[in-house]
Amino acid sequence: MSGPERELPFDRREPPGELPAEPPPILPSQRYGRYVALLAILILVLITINTAVTKPNGATGLTPGTAAPPFAVPLVLGNLPGAADVATHANEGAAGRVPACKERGQQILNICEQYEKGPVVLALFVDAGACAQVLGDMQGLTASFPAVRFAAVSIKGDRTSLRELVRSRGLTFPVGIDADGALAALYKVASCPQLTLIYPGGVVQSPPLLRRPPPGVLRARVSELLAAARARGWRGPAG
Repeated sequence: MSGPERELPFDRREPPGELPAEPPPILPSQRYGRYVALLAILILVLITINTAVTKPNGATGLTPGTAAPPFAVPLVLGNLPGAADVATHANEGAAGRVPACKERGQQILNICEQYEKGPVVLALFVDAGACAQVLGDMQGLTASFPAVRFAAVSIKGDRTSLRELVRSRGLTFPVGIDADGALAALYKVASCPQLTLIYPGGVVQSPPLLRRPPPGVLRARVSELLAAARARGWRGPAG
């Protein structure tokens, strides 16, 4: 004798005489409509990303002829903690308790101290990807332009990896760290890296160099900065 029929946990058998229902066909126009919608969304995403990367908040760097904002930041190779001092007067709250130009010391990168001594090429960068490669280009120009002050500041970043970066590339110019990213807004950072060329005395000489320029372009711009500084009456050391 055969036993009772064993029931399946989920009876997937169709009732007799009935076929499973088929989904309605997708018309060609519906397919193309979906593709067009997806393509439109993709284009909007790419435009948004491109805008955010190339020109955040409409920034274009400092305007030539304006004063370079003062700041003082800890050197990467030093041990000083703390955020950037961007105060122009005493007791400015979050900007700083002491005017930035008065913050001096062996472990401090002070932009005022730099442009008091000569023309300045200041690079603002982030410690990621190929952005920091411009530091090697700057180092390659230090021997040719001893009268020019080269300096760089990392916008945020990891101090340990920044120290390794400075040592591995043999950088001899000061490199600071802006722990809270205050300089990004202060210098209207529009790209990475961004190089600002400054006359002795602290006036911006020309439009910033956005992203990493070819070495020949960077050399030409530094030479122009030095020649223009001398034409304005600066009498610094030769070179």
